[in-house]
Amino acid sequence: MKTGTPAMRPLETGNRRSRVARDRAPAVAAAALACLLLGGCALLGGGGDRGNTTIYAPDPRVSADPAWPTVAWQLSVSPASAARMIDSLRIAVRPTPGELQVYKGARWSKPPTQMLEDAILRALEDSGRIAAVARQGSGIDGDYRLVMDLRRFEADYAGAAVPSATIEVNAKLLHPVDQQVAATRTFLVARPASGTAVSEVAAAFDAALGETTRQMAAWILVTGEQHQQQPH
Repeated sequence: MKTGTPAMRPLETGNRRSRVARDRAPAVAAAALACLLLGGCALLGGGGDRGNTTIYAPDPRVSADPAWPTVAWQLSVSPASAARMIDSLRIAVRPTPGELQVYKGARWSKPPTQMLEDAILRALEDSGRIAAVARQGSGIDGDYRLVMDLRRFEADYAGAAVPSATIEVNAKLLHPVDQQVAATRTFLVARPASGTAVSEVAAAFDAALGETTRQMAAWILVTGEQHQQQPH
């Protein structure tokens, strides 16, 4: 019995060490995971492109032209459509024909289609020249419906030293009662930037969006009223 007792001690010591190792394993794993998480947070908060992104928010205000007619009909605005590359939060720039890139470290506050819709709605509402205007699906049954296809929303150098904020949109004014297109028109506006800096390009977009909105609002009211006066 005496000879067996010392032989058991190393085994007991080994078991104790195994238990200690097993008990410490979760703590070691937790510490390692914490280090990984902290490292990941440090990377996300580093000085990368995401951390240095500047958000631009064109917000043009369009005043009603005295020549705009006052109409008694209502308008609903359908969600504008656009290609994925155009309707992006990234600011598109065309350095040469056939090549489309984006500005690094700069983004729009909302997609271009939404900027266009918001600008049109606000311009018509603030003008006081229309009975009612609202987004499609808001509960207002419009006598006319505006459908827009945004074709371009980009800074285009077009061979010049500075780019121009270029907006192209095709608009259709539909008359839902007889399922007819009352009018259609393509608007193209280009406003040169004062320089090549992204802030200067964004300012040019503010001017271009304002001019596009002004032209479209006038066209909607005039052509819609002309169609309304015709027999249906």
